[in-house]
Amino acid sequence: MIALRPVTRRVIYVISYELVAIVLSTALLTFMSNDDAHNSTPIAITISLLAVIWNYIFNLLFETWEKRRGATSRSIATRVAHATGFEVGLCLFTIPLYMWWYEVSALQAMVMEFFILLFFLAYTYCFTWAFDTIFGLSQQTSSPRNKSCARERVQPSS
Repeated sequence: MIALRPVTRRVIYVISYELVAIVLSTALLTFMSNDDAHNSTPIAITISLLAVIWNYIFNLLFETWEKRRGATSRSIATRVAHATGFEVGLCLFTIPLYMWWYEVSALQAMVMEFFILLFFLAYTYCFTWAFDTIFGLSQQTSSPRNKSCARERVQPSS
């Protein structure tokens, strides 16, 4: 297992997650659009950048909202709202992008997004499991004084 400082771990996580995601989502988009990979690569890169930017903005807003209400932990309902809010927000960017890039209808773009969403659900689970196996949990989540955090760890979204 490779031990990393929390900030280094987060940076390596995001960069490696997105690089692998670009390769895999390019393949999936190529298949769904019946187009060439060289045409799906730019959209996969664009969506990856959008996801990273949206993730930062959304989490900043969400955490500000949590602070205002004085939240000290996240319930299952809050986690579902967080995940749903992130994905719905990202869809507001990606669906019009698919429509424009691939010249497809709104319905076709929504179907593409649905399958991308399913893919990322499985991919995030598998990637995080592999990453944690290689790098272990962050020092923040594995220290004795933060044991409750280890059970409530929130993974970055796509």
